[in-house]
Amino acid sequence: MKKVWIIGLIIVIIIIGIILGIFIYNNNANNNKQNSIVENEINIVSEKVTDECTEEYQNSEKEIETDSQEEKISPNCLLTLKKYYEECNHTINEYVDIPQDLVNGTEEDLKNEYPYWQVEKYSSNDIILYKEFNSNCGQHFVLRENNGKITVYKINENNEEKVYENTEISVEYLSETDKIKISEGIRVNGIEELNQLLEDFE
Repeated sequence: MKKVWIIGLIIVIIIIGIILGIFIYNNNANNNKQNSIVENEINIVSEKVTDECTEEYQNSEKEIETDSQEEKISPNCLLTLKKYYEECNHTINEYVDIPQDLVNGTEEDLKNEYPYWQVEKYSSNDIILYKEFNSNCGQHFVLRENNGKITVYKINENNEEKVYENTEISVEYLSETDKIKISEGIRVNGIEELNQLLEDFE
């Protein structure tokens, strides 16, 4: 009787063990399945966020590249018009403020505004345009003494001298070398060079 009772107990314990084992296995399988689903959801969301962020970053990077390539003209930009005259073989630089309608414009806008000029230099603060002219520059001068003062004569295309400006600069205060040069006539090309020379004599 005791043996039967012990065998029955062992069988019951084995059955309980098997049931518990099956229950634990199913429970773990369900947990793993749920974890796997959650992980998949997290990965999908993460990929979406990464893709969107990467796409936004790439778009903003493209915008930055486009902006950096388009250098805008500053309101303080110095525009130099470099003019070469074939007849007298002289180059005259004319410095002008940038036209108001070109402020914040691009190099393309500049080319449209000055279609017959070559862009030698382009930056937001400094632009040099170059053009050749088949003529005389019209800026040839000679400085001579007239009534003890320096007088500026302009030389026309026929090589004739005409009074351009009577200055108040007295010849008597100049150095002996300058007096000799003035008596022979000092030739000057361009307004800029003329103004600089008169400043030196003052």
